[in-house]
Amino acid sequence: MTGSTLRHARVGLYALMLSAAGIPLYIHLPQFATVHLGLGLSGLGVLLLAIRLVDLLQDPLIGWAIDRWPRAQGAFALAAALGLAIGFPALFLMEPGPALMARLVAVLVLLFTAYSLGTILIYARSATLADSPEPPALMRLATWREGGTLAGVILAAMLPGLLAALGASAAGYPAFGLALGALCLTVAGLTLPLWRRRPLPSAPLSIRGMGEAGAVRLLVLALVNSLPVTITSTLFLFFVEDRLQAQGMAGPLLVLFFASAGISLPVWARISRRIGARGTLFLSMSLALAGFVGAALLGPGDVAPFAAICIATGAAMGAEAMLLPALFSVALTRAGLNPALAFGIWTFAGKVGLALAAFLVMPLLQWQGYEPGQANSPDALTALGLTYAALPCLLKLAALAMVAKLPRD
Repeated sequence: MTGSTLRHARVGLYALMLSAAGIPLYIHLPQFATVHLGLGLSGLGVLLLAIRLVDLLQDPLIGWAIDRWPRAQGAFALAAALGLAIGFPALFLMEPGPALMARLVAVLVLLFTAYSLGTILIYARSATLADSPEPPALMRLATWREGGTLAGVILAAMLPGLLAALGASAAGYPAFGLALGALCLTVAGLTLPLWRRRPLPSAPLSIRGMGEAGAVRLLVLALVNSLPVTITSTLFLFFVEDRLQAQGMAGPLLVLFFASAGISLPVWARISRRIGARGTLFLSMSLALAGFVGAALLGPGDVAPFAAICIATGAAMGAEAMLLPALFSVALTRAGLNPALAFGIWTFAGKVGLALAAFLVMPLLQWQGYEPGQANSPDALTALGLTYAALPCLLKLAALAMVAKLPRD
Protein backbone atom coordinates (compact mmCIF):
# COMPACT_ATOMS: atom_id res chain seq x y z
CA MET A 1 0.00 0.00 0.00
CA THR A 2 1.48 3.36 -1.02
CA GLY A 3 1.79 6.26 1.39
CA SER A 4 -0.98 8.12 -0.42
CA THR A 5 -3.34 5.15 -0.29
CA LEU A 6 -2.58 4.52 3.39
CA ARG A 7 -3.29 8.17 4.21
CA HIS A 8 -6.58 8.07 2.30
CA ALA A 9 -7.49 4.82 4.08
CA ARG A 10 -6.86 6.47 7.47
CA VAL A 11 -9.09 9.36 6.42
CA GLY A 12 -11.79 6.85 5.56
CA LEU A 13 -11.32 5.09 8.90
CA TYR A 14 -11.64 8.32 10.89
CA ALA A 15 -14.75 9.20 8.87
CA LEU A 16 -16.11 5.70 9.62
CA MET A 17 -15.72 6.35 13.34
CA LEU A 18 -17.51 9.69 13.14
CA SER A 19 -20.43 8.36 11.12
CA ALA A 20 -20.78 5.18 13.20
CA ALA A 21 -20.92 7.44 16.23
CA GLY A 22 -23.04 10.07 14.51
CA ILE A 23 -25.89 8.01 13.11
CA PRO A 24 -27.40 7.34 16.58
CA LEU A 25 -27.81 11.11 16.89
CA TYR A 26 -29.91 11.09 13.73
CA ILE A 27 -31.71 7.76 13.70
CA HIS A 28 -31.39 5.67 16.86
CA LEU A 29 -31.77 8.42 19.47
CA PRO A 30 -35.47 9.22 18.78
CA GLN A 31 -36.51 5.59 19.24
CA PHE A 32 -34.22 4.99 22.23
CA ALA A 33 -35.36 8.14 24.03
CA THR A 34 -39.08 7.63 23.41
CA VAL A 35 -39.34 3.85 23.84
CA HIS A 36 -36.62 3.06 26.41
CA LEU A 37 -36.38 6.32 28.36
CA GLY A 38 -40.07 7.23 28.13
CA LEU A 39 -39.72 10.75 26.72
CA GLY A 40 -42.57 12.17 24.63
CA LEU A 41 -42.04 13.28 21.06
CA SER A 42 -42.67 16.93 21.88
CA GLY A 43 -40.27 16.84 24.83
CA LEU A 44 -37.58 15.18 22.71
CA GLY A 45 -38.04 17.72 19.93
CA VAL A 46 -37.66 20.65 22.35
CA LEU A 47 -34.62 18.99 23.95
CA LEU A 48 -32.85 18.50 20.62
CA LEU A 49 -33.57 22.06 19.55
CA ALA A 50 -32.24 23.44 22.86
CA ILE A 51 -29.03 21.44 22.58
CA ARG A 52 -28.59 22.47 18.96
CA LEU A 53 -28.73 26.11 20.07
CA VAL A 54 -25.48 25.41 21.93
CA ASP A 55 -23.96 24.73 18.51
CA LEU A 56 -24.90 28.24 17.41
CA LEU A 57 -21.68 29.41 19.08
CA GLN A 58 -19.90 26.10 19.52
CA ASP A 59 -19.31 24.96 15.95
CA PRO A 60 -17.90 28.26 14.64
CA LEU A 61 -15.76 28.51 17.81
CA ILE A 62 -14.44 25.00 17.23
CA GLY A 63 -13.57 25.96 13.66
CA TRP A 64 -11.88 29.15 14.89
CA ALA A 65 -9.83 27.17 17.42
CA ILE A 66 -8.66 24.67 14.78
CA ASP A 67 -7.57 27.55 12.55
CA ARG A 68 -5.97 29.40 15.49
CA TRP A 69 -3.86 26.43 16.67
CA PRO A 70 -3.07 24.42 13.50
CA ARG A 71 -0.27 22.43 15.17
CA ALA A 72 -2.71 21.07 17.78
CA GLN A 73 -4.75 19.12 15.22
CA GLY A 74 -3.53 15.79 16.66
CA ALA A 75 -4.77 16.80 20.10
CA PHE A 76 -8.09 17.93 18.61
CA ALA A 77 -8.50 14.59 16.79
CA LEU A 78 -7.74 12.62 19.95
CA ALA A 79 -10.10 14.74 22.06
CA ALA A 80 -12.94 14.14 19.60
CA ALA A 81 -12.43 10.37 19.66
CA LEU A 82 -12.19 10.24 23.47
CA GLY A 83 -15.34 12.34 23.86
CA LEU A 84 -17.27 9.93 21.68
CA ALA A 85 -15.74 6.91 23.45
CA ILE A 86 -17.03 8.21 26.79
CA GLY A 87 -20.34 9.67 25.60
CA PHE A 88 -21.92 6.78 23.73
CA PRO A 89 -21.68 4.17 26.49
CA ALA A 90 -23.00 6.83 28.89
CA LEU A 91 -25.96 7.51 26.59
CA PHE A 92 -27.04 3.97 25.77
CA LEU A 93 -26.48 2.63 29.29
CA MET A 94 -28.75 5.36 30.67
CA GLU A 95 -31.87 4.29 32.56
CA PRO A 96 -35.07 6.22 33.40
CA GLY A 97 -35.05 7.80 36.81
CA PRO A 98 -34.37 10.98 38.76
CA ALA A 99 -32.83 13.90 36.85
CA LEU A 100 -33.22 12.02 33.57
CA MET A 101 -33.44 15.20 31.50
CA ALA A 102 -30.34 16.72 33.13
CA ARG A 103 -28.34 13.53 32.60
CA LEU A 104 -29.46 13.28 29.00
CA VAL A 105 -28.58 16.91 28.29
CA ALA A 106 -25.08 16.52 29.77
CA VAL A 107 -24.30 13.41 27.74
CA LEU A 108 -25.72 14.82 24.50
CA VAL A 109 -23.72 18.05 24.87
CA LEU A 110 -20.56 15.97 25.27
CA LEU A 111 -21.43 13.87 22.23
CA PHE A 112 -22.37 16.80 20.01
CA THR A 113 -19.18 18.66 20.97
CA ALA A 114 -16.91 15.68 20.25
CA TYR A 115 -18.74 14.85 17.03
CA SER A 116 -18.51 18.47 15.86
CA LEU A 117 -14.82 18.68 16.67
CA GLY A 118 -13.94 15.54 14.70
CA THR A 119 -16.21 16.37 11.77
CA ILE A 120 -15.01 19.97 11.36
CA LEU A 121 -11.38 18.85 11.64
CA ILE A 122 -11.52 16.15 8.98
CA TYR A 123 -13.41 18.32 6.48
CA ALA A 124 -11.35 21.43 7.14
CA ARG A 125 -8.10 19.55 6.58
CA SER A 126 -9.17 18.24 3.15
CA ALA A 127 -6.53 20.26 1.28
CA THR A 128 -3.85 19.19 3.78
CA LEU A 129 -4.73 15.49 3.73
CA ALA A 130 -5.19 15.25 -0.06
CA ASP A 131 -2.26 14.61 -2.40
CA SER A 132 -2.52 18.25 -3.51
CA PRO A 133 -4.92 21.18 -3.06
CA GLU A 134 -6.14 20.81 -6.65
CA PRO A 135 -9.81 19.88 -7.34
CA PRO A 136 -9.12 16.34 -8.71
CA ALA A 137 -7.11 15.45 -5.58
CA LEU A 138 -9.78 16.95 -3.32
CA MET A 139 -12.49 14.94 -5.10
CA ARG A 140 -10.41 11.75 -4.71
CA LEU A 141 -10.02 12.41 -0.99
CA ALA A 142 -13.78 13.10 -0.76
CA THR A 143 -14.51 9.70 -2.32
CA TRP A 144 -12.43 7.92 0.35
CA ARG A 145 -13.88 10.07 3.14
CA GLU A 146 -17.50 9.57 2.12
CA GLY A 147 -16.87 5.87 1.46
CA GLY A 148 -15.68 5.54 5.06
CA THR A 149 -18.63 7.59 6.23
CA LEU A 150 -21.11 5.29 4.55
CA ALA A 151 -19.31 2.16 5.80
CA GLY A 152 -19.66 3.50 9.34
CA VAL A 153 -23.32 4.25 8.80
CA ILE A 154 -23.93 0.68 7.61
CA LEU A 155 -22.09 -0.67 10.64
CA ALA A 156 -24.13 1.48 13.02
CA ALA A 157 -27.39 0.61 11.28
CA MET A 158 -26.77 -3.13 11.59
CA LEU A 159 -25.19 -3.37 15.01
CA PRO A 160 -28.12 -2.80 17.42
CA GLY A 161 -30.30 -5.40 15.67
CA LEU A 162 -27.40 -7.86 15.43
CA LEU A 163 -26.56 -7.46 19.10
CA ALA A 164 -30.21 -7.88 20.05
CA ALA A 165 -30.38 -11.08 17.99
CA LEU A 166 -27.36 -12.37 19.90
CA GLY A 167 -29.21 -11.82 23.17
CA ALA A 168 -28.28 -8.27 24.18
CA SER A 169 -30.86 -6.54 26.35
CA ALA A 170 -32.90 -3.37 25.66
CA ALA A 171 -32.99 -3.89 21.87
CA GLY A 172 -29.18 -4.10 21.88
CA TYR A 173 -28.63 -0.44 22.75
CA PRO A 174 -26.41 -0.84 25.88
CA ALA A 175 -24.08 -3.23 24.06
CA PHE A 176 -24.18 -0.90 21.07
CA GLY A 177 -22.94 2.01 23.17
CA LEU A 178 -20.04 -0.07 24.53
CA ALA A 179 -19.11 -1.27 21.04
CA LEU A 180 -19.04 2.31 19.73
CA GLY A 181 -16.80 3.34 22.61
CA ALA A 182 -14.31 0.56 21.81
CA LEU A 183 -14.40 1.49 18.11
CA CYS A 184 -13.56 5.13 18.86
CA LEU A 185 -10.57 4.20 21.02
CA THR A 186 -9.21 1.86 18.34
CA VAL A 187 -9.58 4.38 15.54
CA ALA A 188 -7.96 7.12 17.64
CA GLY A 189 -4.77 5.07 17.82
CA LEU A 190 -4.71 3.93 14.20
CA THR A 191 -5.22 7.40 12.72
CA LEU A 192 -2.75 9.44 14.80
CA PRO A 193 -0.19 9.59 11.91
CA LEU A 194 -2.75 11.51 9.83
CA TRP A 195 -2.38 14.67 11.86
CA ARG A 196 1.39 15.05 11.47
CA ARG A 197 1.03 16.79 8.08
CA ARG A 198 1.49 20.54 8.35
CA PRO A 199 -1.72 22.46 7.44
CA LEU A 200 -1.54 24.69 4.38
CA PRO A 201 -1.36 28.46 5.02
CA SER A 202 -4.62 30.36 4.49
CA ALA A 203 -6.13 33.81 4.85
CA PRO A 204 -8.66 34.92 7.51
CA LEU A 205 -12.27 34.07 6.74
CA SER A 206 -14.86 36.74 5.94
CA ILE A 207 -18.42 36.69 4.66
CA ARG A 208 -17.33 38.82 1.72
CA GLY A 209 -14.54 36.41 0.87
CA MET A 210 -16.88 33.42 1.11
CA GLY A 211 -19.40 35.20 -1.08
CA GLU A 212 -16.84 36.02 -3.76
CA ALA A 213 -15.62 32.41 -3.71
CA GLY A 214 -19.17 31.06 -4.15
CA ALA A 215 -19.05 29.35 -0.74
CA VAL A 216 -22.08 31.17 0.69
CA ARG A 217 -24.27 29.92 -2.15
CA LEU A 218 -23.09 26.35 -1.53
CA LEU A 219 -23.68 26.75 2.22
CA VAL A 220 -27.32 27.80 1.72
CA LEU A 221 -27.84 24.98 -0.78
CA ALA A 222 -26.45 22.44 1.68
CA LEU A 223 -28.79 23.69 4.43
CA VAL A 224 -31.91 23.50 2.25
CA ASN A 225 -30.88 20.13 0.83
CA SER A 226 -30.21 18.70 4.31
CA LEU A 227 -33.80 19.22 5.45
CA PRO A 228 -35.39 16.36 3.44
CA VAL A 229 -32.65 14.00 4.61
CA THR A 230 -32.99 14.98 8.26
CA ILE A 231 -36.77 14.59 8.20
CA THR A 232 -36.63 11.12 6.67
CA SER A 233 -33.73 10.09 8.94
CA THR A 234 -35.59 11.22 12.05
CA LEU A 235 -38.78 9.37 11.05
CA PHE A 236 -37.27 6.34 9.28
CA LEU A 237 -37.73 3.80 12.08
CA PHE A 238 -41.25 5.06 12.80
CA PHE A 239 -42.22 4.91 9.11
CA VAL A 240 -40.96 1.35 8.63
CA GLU A 241 -42.35 -0.13 11.82
CA ASP A 242 -45.68 1.73 12.09
CA ARG A 243 -46.61 2.95 8.60
CA LEU A 244 -45.34 -0.11 6.70
CA GLN A 245 -45.90 -2.41 9.71
CA ALA A 246 -42.61 -4.14 8.90
CA GLN A 247 -41.23 -4.90 12.34
CA GLY A 248 -37.61 -6.00 12.25
CA MET A 249 -37.01 -4.64 8.74
CA ALA A 250 -35.69 -1.18 9.63
CA GLY A 251 -32.11 -2.42 10.07
CA PRO A 252 -31.88 -4.28 6.74
CA LEU A 253 -33.55 -1.38 4.91
CA LEU A 254 -31.10 1.10 6.45
CA VAL A 255 -28.23 -1.11 5.33
CA LEU A 256 -29.72 -1.24 1.83
CA PHE A 257 -30.07 2.56 1.75
CA PHE A 258 -26.51 3.29 2.83
CA ALA A 259 -24.99 0.42 0.86
CA SER A 260 -26.62 1.90 -2.24
CA ALA A 261 -25.06 5.25 -1.37
CA GLY A 262 -21.61 3.71 -0.94
CA ILE A 263 -21.72 1.59 -4.09
CA SER A 264 -22.88 4.57 -6.12
CA LEU A 265 -19.92 6.82 -5.18
CA PRO A 266 -17.56 5.72 -7.99
CA VAL A 267 -20.43 5.95 -10.48
CA TRP A 268 -21.30 9.51 -9.45
CA ALA A 269 -17.62 10.48 -9.54
CA ARG A 270 -17.41 9.24 -13.13
CA ILE A 271 -20.65 11.00 -14.07
CA SER A 272 -19.45 14.28 -12.52
CA ARG A 273 -16.29 14.15 -14.62
CA ARG A 274 -18.45 13.85 -17.74
CA ILE A 275 -21.30 16.28 -17.10
CA GLY A 276 -19.98 18.42 -14.23
CA ALA A 277 -21.05 18.82 -10.62
CA ARG A 278 -24.17 20.85 -11.37
CA GLY A 279 -25.56 18.30 -13.83
CA THR A 280 -24.74 15.44 -11.46
CA LEU A 281 -26.48 17.13 -8.54
CA PHE A 282 -29.53 17.87 -10.66
CA LEU A 283 -29.69 14.21 -11.70
CA SER A 284 -29.26 12.86 -8.16
CA MET A 285 -31.79 15.26 -6.62
CA SER A 286 -34.35 14.37 -9.28
CA LEU A 287 -33.85 10.71 -8.39
CA ALA A 288 -34.39 11.51 -4.69
CA LEU A 289 -37.54 13.49 -5.52
CA ALA A 290 -38.98 10.53 -7.43
CA GLY A 291 -38.26 8.32 -4.41
CA PHE A 292 -40.07 10.65 -2.00
CA VAL A 293 -43.12 10.74 -4.28
CA GLY A 294 -43.15 6.94 -4.33
CA ALA A 295 -42.86 6.68 -0.56
CA ALA A 296 -45.92 8.89 -0.09
CA LEU A 297 -48.03 6.24 -1.85
CA LEU A 298 -46.96 3.29 0.33
CA GLY A 299 -48.94 1.55 3.05
CA PRO A 300 -48.85 -1.55 5.24
CA GLY A 301 -46.88 -4.43 3.74
CA ASP A 302 -45.24 -2.42 0.94
CA VAL A 303 -41.73 -3.50 1.92
CA ALA A 304 -40.49 -4.45 -1.55
CA PRO A 305 -41.44 -1.11 -3.16
CA PHE A 306 -39.90 0.72 -0.22
CA ALA A 307 -36.70 -1.29 -0.66
CA ALA A 308 -36.53 -0.04 -4.26
CA ILE A 309 -37.06 3.51 -2.97
CA CYS A 310 -34.24 3.02 -0.45
CA ILE A 311 -31.92 2.03 -3.29
CA ALA A 312 -32.84 5.09 -5.36
CA THR A 313 -32.73 7.64 -2.54
CA GLY A 314 -29.58 6.09 -1.09
CA ALA A 315 -27.79 6.44 -4.41
CA ALA A 316 -28.98 10.05 -4.64
CA MET A 317 -27.65 10.80 -1.17
CA GLY A 318 -24.27 9.33 -2.14
CA ALA A 319 -23.83 11.95 -4.86
CA GLU A 320 -24.86 14.83 -2.60
CA ALA A 321 -22.71 13.66 0.34
CA MET A 322 -19.65 13.49 -1.93
CA LEU A 323 -20.11 16.56 -4.11
CA LEU A 324 -21.45 19.31 -1.84
CA PRO A 325 -18.68 19.35 0.82
CA ALA A 326 -16.05 18.72 -1.86
CA LEU A 327 -17.28 21.73 -3.85
CA PHE A 328 -17.26 23.81 -0.66
CA SER A 329 -13.66 22.75 0.02
CA VAL A 330 -12.64 23.54 -3.56
CA ALA A 331 -14.19 27.02 -3.30
CA LEU A 332 -12.36 27.75 -0.03
CA THR A 333 -9.05 26.36 -1.29
CA ARG A 334 -9.16 28.36 -4.52
CA ALA A 335 -9.81 31.53 -2.51
CA GLY A 336 -7.10 30.67 0.06
CA LEU A 337 -9.51 31.07 3.00
CA ASN A 338 -9.28 29.51 6.46
CA PRO A 339 -11.25 26.26 6.09
CA ALA A 340 -11.95 25.21 9.68
CA LEU A 341 -14.11 28.18 10.65
CA ALA A 342 -15.95 27.84 7.32
CA PHE A 343 -16.63 24.16 7.97
CA GLY A 344 -17.70 25.04 11.51
CA ILE A 345 -20.41 27.18 9.93
CA TRP A 346 -21.14 24.36 7.45
CA THR A 347 -21.54 21.82 10.26
CA PHE A 348 -23.74 24.17 12.23
CA ALA A 349 -25.99 24.67 9.19
CA GLY A 350 -26.52 20.91 8.96
CA LYS A 351 -27.38 20.72 12.64
CA VAL A 352 -29.86 23.56 12.29
CA GLY A 353 -31.61 21.45 9.67
CA LEU A 354 -31.76 18.46 12.00
CA ALA A 355 -32.99 20.54 14.91
CA LEU A 356 -35.70 22.15 12.80
CA ALA A 357 -36.80 18.73 11.58
CA ALA A 358 -37.02 17.34 15.11
CA PHE A 359 -38.68 20.45 16.53
CA LEU A 360 -41.30 20.72 13.78
CA VAL A 361 -42.22 17.19 12.72
CA MET A 362 -42.31 15.44 16.11
CA PRO A 363 -44.80 17.81 17.78
CA LEU A 364 -46.79 17.85 14.51
CA LEU A 365 -47.08 14.07 14.55
CA GLN A 366 -48.01 14.02 18.21
CA TRP A 367 -50.68 16.64 17.54
CA GLN A 368 -52.04 14.34 14.80
CA GLY A 369 -52.33 11.54 17.37
CA TYR A 370 -49.30 9.48 16.34
CA GLU A 371 -47.53 7.52 19.11
CA PRO A 372 -44.38 5.47 18.32
CA GLY A 373 -44.72 1.74 18.84
CA GLN A 374 -48.43 1.95 19.72
CA ALA A 375 -51.67 1.07 17.91
CA ASN A 376 -52.31 4.22 15.84
CA SER A 377 -55.43 5.37 14.00
CA PRO A 378 -55.48 5.48 10.16
CA ASP A 379 -55.39 9.29 10.29
CA ALA A 380 -52.28 9.25 12.47
CA LEU A 381 -50.53 6.81 10.13
CA THR A 382 -51.51 8.91 7.13
CA ALA A 383 -50.00 11.96 8.84
CA LEU A 384 -46.81 9.96 9.43
CA GLY A 385 -46.64 8.97 5.76
CA LEU A 386 -47.21 12.50 4.50
CA THR A 387 -44.69 14.02 6.91
CA TYR A 388 -42.10 11.41 5.95
CA ALA A 389 -42.51 11.76 2.18
CA ALA A 390 -44.57 14.75 1.03
CA LEU A 391 -42.81 17.46 3.04
CA PRO A 392 -39.34 16.39 1.80
CA CYS A 393 -40.65 16.62 -1.78
CA LEU A 394 -41.31 20.35 -1.37
CA LEU A 395 -37.90 20.95 0.18
CA LYS A 396 -36.10 18.96 -2.50
CA LEU A 397 -37.80 21.05 -5.19
CA ALA A 398 -36.38 24.17 -3.52
CA ALA A 399 -32.91 22.61 -3.54
CA LEU A 400 -33.28 21.71 -7.23
CA ALA A 401 -34.13 25.32 -8.04
CA MET A 402 -30.93 26.42 -6.30
CA VAL A 403 -28.81 23.84 -8.16
CA ALA A 404 -30.17 25.14 -11.45
CA LYS A 405 -28.59 28.53 -10.64
CA LEU A 406 -25.10 27.16 -9.93
CA PRO A 407 -22.32 27.95 -12.43
CA ARG A 408 -21.69 25.24 -15.02
CA ASP A 409 -18.10 24.79 -13.81
